[in-house]
Amino acid sequence: MGTMGFTTMYKTAEVTHSLENTRVVDFRSDTISVPTEGMRRAIYQAEVGDDVMGEDPSVNALEKKAAKMFGKEASIFVPSGTMGNLIATMAHCDRRGCEIILGDKSHMLLWEQSGPAQLGGIQMTTVTNLPDGTFSLEEMLTKLRDDSNVHTTTTSLICVENTHNWCGGLPLPLPWMEQLATISRELKIPLHMDGARVFNAALCCDMSVAKLCKDFSSVSVCLSKGLGAPIGSVLVGDKQFITKARRLRKVVGGGWRQAGIVAAAGLYALENMVDRLAVDHSRARTIAEGESDLDYQTISQYNLFHSAQLCIKWCQENCYK
Repeated sequence: MGTMGFTTMYKTAEVTHSLENTRVVDFRSDTISVPTEGMRRAIYQAEVGDDVMGEDPSVNALEKKAAKMFGKEASIFVPSGTMGNLIATMAHCDRRGCEIILGDKSHMLLWEQSGPAQLGGIQMTTVTNLPDGTFSLEEMLTKLRDDSNVHTTTTSLICVENTHNWCGGLPLPLPWMEQLATISRELKIPLHMDGARVFNAALCCDMSVAKLCKDFSSVSVCLSKGLGAPIGSVLVGDKQFITKARRLRKVVGGGWRQAGIVAAAGLYALENMVDRLAVDHSRARTIAEGESDLDYQTISQYNLFHSAQLCIKWCQENCYK
């Protein structure tokens, strides 16, 4: 997709032929999914309260469920993944002038207006993303800085994206994640995961999200990508971290009131929609394997099928043995 603008990338394709007796399938993004009937009933029946005061039972249930699923102490419900990533970086980098390291093709850098820099006074230093979504750990080590030099900032956080949107939707290789975790422990620099589609990664790697994310101090997880919720993300971590994040959520405008209306949809998604992602993966495989029989350029000018093939190739090489 290169430098293609967001508006161009996601615009509705022009249809020049008659749609009579034609079924149109929209592959622009998994964000355009809509709530199921069961989810709509959960929304309608949601018990609500004031979440800023910690009194919304549906929000509390969602946060408890998310924390348990990820094996973390606590979680917080936020309107968007962008807010989740923003307050996560600000909670980890709790003084202005800190630095985070992240890939040069990461969503946090390219598509979130450099929020940590713009709002948190946090320097964003990049390493080159490789085609599989990873980056050279050797290059990363050359970018790390500490308090020993009064002229420089201090590296306070390392961020990854899993699955990696701009690198073909690939799940990060497990051996690479283990090497990164070892470096993180040795240097005492925490790890944050932009896990917008981390449930897809866990399914591909045939493990729980708790196991996949065990070495990460924080994970931001979207409920509206692939899981069908109309809005919302959760940020998970330990209790001290989430306490910081809750205060930061308020200052950036994320203080909910009767948020149980949408939290109920998120809770339904975690309880009912995660397991059915296997159906999505199976259908993506079918599409990719059938692509060779069709006119590739006619199907998609944005290489969507190529991305599906990359995912399948990765799974075949790393998971399905």
